[in-house]
Amino acid sequence: MTIEKDYIQYTQYKRVIDHLEVRVLDVNSEFLGVPTEMLMENAGQAVAEAVRDLMGEGLRIAIACGTGNNGGDGFVAARYLRERNEVKVVLVRPPENIKTELARRNFEKIRDLAMMEDAVELADFDVIIDGIFGTGIRGRIEQPWRSVIERINSSERRIVSIDIPSGLGADLQVKPELTVTLHDLKTGMNERNSGKIIVKGIGIPEDAERYVGPGEFAYYPIPRKESHKGENGRLLIVGGGPYAGAPALAGLAAYRIGVDLVHIATSRLSYCATASFSPNLIVHRLSDEVLVEGDFDTLRDLTNRVDAVLIGPGLGSDPSTTRAIRSYISDCRKPIVIDADAIGAISADLSVLENKRGVITPHVAELKELTGVAVPADLESRREIVRDLAARTGMTILLKGRIDVISDGTRVKMNRTGNEGMSVGGTGDVLAGSAAGLLSKGVTPFDAARIAAFATGYAGDLAFAERSFGLLATDVIEKIPAVLKEFLDKFI
Repeated sequence: MTIEKDYIQYTQYKRVIDHLEVRVLDVNSEFLGVPTEMLMENAGQAVAEAVRDLMGEGLRIAIACGTGNNGGDGFVAARYLRERNEVKVVLVRPPENIKTELARRNFEKIRDLAMMEDAVELADFDVIIDGIFGTGIRGRIEQPWRSVIERINSSERRIVSIDIPSGLGADLQVKPELTVTLHDLKTGMNERNSGKIIVKGIGIPEDAERYVGPGEFAYYPIPRKESHKGENGRLLIVGGGPYAGAPALAGLAAYRIGVDLVHIATSRLSYCATASFSPNLIVHRLSDEVLVEGDFDTLRDLTNRVDAVLIGPGLGSDPSTTRAIRSYISDCRKPIVIDADAIGAISADLSVLENKRGVITPHVAELKELTGVAVPADLESRREIVRDLAARTGMTILLKGRIDVISDGTRVKMNRTGNEGMSVGGTGDVLAGSAAGLLSKGVTPFDAARIAAFATGYAGDLAFAERSFGLLATDVIEKIPAVLKEFLDKFI
């Protein structure tokens, strides 16, 4: 593949990203103080520079623009290219169909260059720039887009695509000579379908990729208006025994992250206390004072009724419980979060994780139990230990700490939300319940872990602003909906 690594900010090619990760980076950049407006400005300028450097000046250029931010990049490119070229902006749909406020503002700056597509003869131009679609297009390309792409491909002109060739991944795509891709290669791009590829940095901060942020909510499944009870997550929590509050806290956190139904299977000893926390929790009494293997028939029946499982909060370390935890995890076929006492139970026999999908949520001492390695204080060493454990087990690891480290064995992200007030008991149960709740909603383990880490920490920061060092785990739970309200609007 012919790739020119021509970064504005970075000097090393990194990885391929998909369309949702593009959205993650945009939102995280804005959260870090780099507005999307600046990213669009840099994108358009980068495209203009690439055309100038590779194709010269004094050209007749048509820029075909869609109604989204890819079209917005094209509007910005037109502003730069018009200085030394003859430029027309070719609209596929009328200006009132432009979808985003940012793209509309950039259109107004070049309105005098705009013409409707059906009034333009593309063969009259030297270069056609494709700014029709961004990432994420699938299936069949419909009209009027289809005929425009066909016209571009049959024009016999030099074609340049912005970010990706429009329609890549669908049944019809633009076939460019050159693609100026922004920040990183996108999923599916190669020399055959994208021509020569130039990667251009556009000012996305390194921390937007390195740390989780509100952009991770791109992976949050927004419920359908027609959805009914149970469609948005059914979770089973296996917990409680010596400690009754832990599974209840996890269950309430799962509800606050958006789960429809939470079942808790708990011991005879903790049943009444756990059930008394909230009428929202569906609590099932097991046979003994602690979890034992004799409860497996009940647990299998409950497991078959849910979408994901959380095991560990409040179970204790009785030897019979430890054996039961290992046997249950080995038998479980649902996505699973392993937390608290369940981590200690599996540390002596990681083979129970074979063919499992899910998240393990250790703190530093528990990570040492799992790996047999002392965990150093420096962040880079922790990243490598977490990545290695995730790769060996096939599970996503969410290492809790002042800065959380999250890895699926390939990708690594960190979380720096949260505060010292969250050392109070129960906040780990809140995190585990949030992650498990997201798993039950169909979110992949890595994405569930990174959303949960950010959301729980941010909720803790909101609670700390009100409660200072007197915050409780329940205060964190009650702030989770405020986090959803603040950030999910960007994705609805």
